[in-house]
Amino acid sequence: MKLFGSSGIRGITNKEVTPDLALKVGLALGKTKKSAVVGRDPRIAGEMIEHAIISGLLSAGCDVVRIGMVSTPTLAYATKDYDCGVMITASHNPAEYVGIKLWNPDGMAFDSNQQEEIENCIEKEDFEPVSWDKIGNVSEDANAIRQHTNMILQNVKRSSKRVIIDCGCGAGSTITPYVLRKMGCEVITLNSQPDGYFPARNPEPNDANLTLLKTAVKEFGADIGIAQDGDADRMMAIDEKGEFITGDEMLALFARHECDEGAKIVVPVDTSMMVDDALPGSTVIRTRVGDVYVAEEIKKCNADIGGEPSGSWIFPKISYCPDGIFASAKIMELIESRTLSELKEELPHYPTYRGTVKCDNERKAHVMEVVHSKLDKCGNISDIDGIRVEMDNGWVLVRPSGTEPKIRITAEAREGADRLFSMAENIIKEALN
Repeated sequence: MKLFGSSGIRGITNKEVTPDLALKVGLALGKTKKSAVVGRDPRIAGEMIEHAIISGLLSAGCDVVRIGMVSTPTLAYATKDYDCGVMITASHNPAEYVGIKLWNPDGMAFDSNQQEEIENCIEKEDFEPVSWDKIGNVSEDANAIRQHTNMILQNVKRSSKRVIIDCGCGAGSTITPYVLRKMGCEVITLNSQPDGYFPARNPEPNDANLTLLKTAVKEFGADIGIAQDGDADRMMAIDEKGEFITGDEMLALFARHECDEGAKIVVPVDTSMMVDDALPGSTVIRTRVGDVYVAEEIKKCNADIGGEPSGSWIFPKISYCPDGIFASAKIMELIESRTLSELKEELPHYPTYRGTVKCDNERKAHVMEVVHSKLDKCGNISDIDGIRVEMDNGWVLVRPSGTEPKIRITAEAREGADRLFSMAENIIKEALN
C-alpha cells in the first residue's frame, strides 16, 4: 500500500504527512463510521494533524470525542466505546515525524483490508461530505487515562520494588508513573515530562538510547529500569545491574510468566529461537514483521500472547494493542521474587549475527529470487516476510528493507551462526554482480 506501512501512516511532517492528507483520512473514515475517539502524543505536529482529521470526520457526519494527549494503548482501550479510534503518533520515530494509526473497538489496529479500503477511498477521492445540518458533533472526555489505569490495576498484583521509569518525554508520562505508584512501587521518574522535541533521547527505547537510564538504575540502587517510546506502545527494561534486556529475552520472559504449557505464542519472523526453546511444549507461530500482523494472527489463532523484539508486547486478554503501560506493570510482577538478571540467566542464549548489504530498490526482487533458489536446498523455507530458512542447528533470515536500499540478514545457531551469515551474504553479493 502507498500510505499505510507496517504500523499505520507515518512520515515527515508537512512533507509526507500533511493536513490535507489527514483531512482526507478523516473523510474516508467518516464515510463508514458514525463515532470516533481521537487522541495524540506530544509531537509538535500532533494538534495540527488532529484538527485536520477531526475536520474530515465531522464533514463526513461522524461524531468525534477528543481525549487529548494520551498514550496509544490508552486510545486503543478507549475505542471500545466507539466505532473507531484515531491516534496521532509516529511512535518511536524521531521528532520530525508524525503519523496516523486507526483502531477497532476490540483494541486491534485496522487490518490490511481496512487500510486498503481507506487508501482506495482517498485515491479515488470517493468522499461523501454531508449537508450542513448533518455535520458531526465534537466533544471532549477527560476520563480515558483514569479508565485505562483502573483496568490495568485490576489485572496486576501489587509490588513494592524500586523502579526508574524513563518515558522519553513521550505520552507515557501521562500514565505510567501513576500506575506504578498505585501498584505500590517506589517510583523515580526520568524524562517523564511530555515534550514533542524529545530533547532527552531518541524516542526508540533501544540499548543505544538508554545510557542515562542504565546509569540511574545503578546510582539509585533500583530493582529495574523501564523505558518507553513516544506513544508508550513499546516498552523495554534494564536489569538491576544496569544491563539492557534484549527484545527476545523480554518476549521469552513475558511468555513464561503468562503462559501455561501448550500455549500459542505469536512472534515475527526475526525472533530468536530462544523463545521456542524457553517454552518447550508451546507452539510458536511466526508472522510478518509489524505489530499489526502479530495482532491479526493472535486474534486468528486465539493465541495466549504475542509481541515483537522491538518492544511491542500484546496481552490479548486485555487488548490486541501493544501496551507498554500494562507491560510495565506486568514486569513488576515478574521480578517480585526473583531479580531480572537471574531470570535472564535462565534463558537459553545463542550466537546471533545481523548485518546489511547495500542493494538498489529496483534490484531487490531479482536478488530475493536468487536467494530463494539457493537457500531452498538448505532447509525448511518460509517466505511470509523475506526468506527464512530453518535448519537443524539454527536459522537465517534475508529480508529487503522497506525503507532503505538495503537487504538485511539475520543468522542464529547453536554453533556456526557466522557461517550461516556468511553464506547468505555471499549469495546476495553474487546476485548483485
